[in-house]
Amino acid sequence: MSLSETARAVREHAHAPYSGFKVGAAIQAADGSIHAGCNVENVSYPEGTCAEAGAIAAMVAAGQTRITAAHVIADSPRPITPCGGCRQKLAEFAAGPDMPITMANLDGVERTMTMAELLPDAFDRGHMIR
Repeated sequence: MSLSETARAVREHAHAPYSGFKVGAAIQAADGSIHAGCNVENVSYPEGTCAEAGAIAAMVAAGQTRITAAHVIADSPRPITPCGGCRQKLAEFAAGPDMPITMANLDGVERTMTMAELLPDAFDRGHMIR
C-alpha cells in the first residue's frame, strides 16, 4: 500500500470517542518500510496520542530512525496539518529539511510541504551544543 492508502486505512482505527476527529498518519523509513499510526484520545485530553507520534513510535520500535516521507489525513474541510508538537517530532527523525509531508482530507485535497517549510528553524541538537 502507498503512504496515502496506509494513512487512510489506519485512520479508521483511531480511538476518537470524545472529539470524533479521526486522524491517520503513515511515514516511510529510510529502508522503504511504511509505519502507520492513528490518534488515540483519552478522557483526560492531554494524555492522548497524535497519529504522527504513533507512526513514529511504530517506526522506532521496528528499528528505524529516519523518515523519508510522511502523509497525514483527516475528515476536515482542508488538508490536516500536524500539530506543533508533531512537527517537532517529525523534524527529529526527518531524513533532511527537504523531506516531503503530504497533508490531506478525505475529499482528496492534498498539500505537500517540506519539513523546512512546515517547521522553519526547527529546534535541533545544534541548539544544545555549547
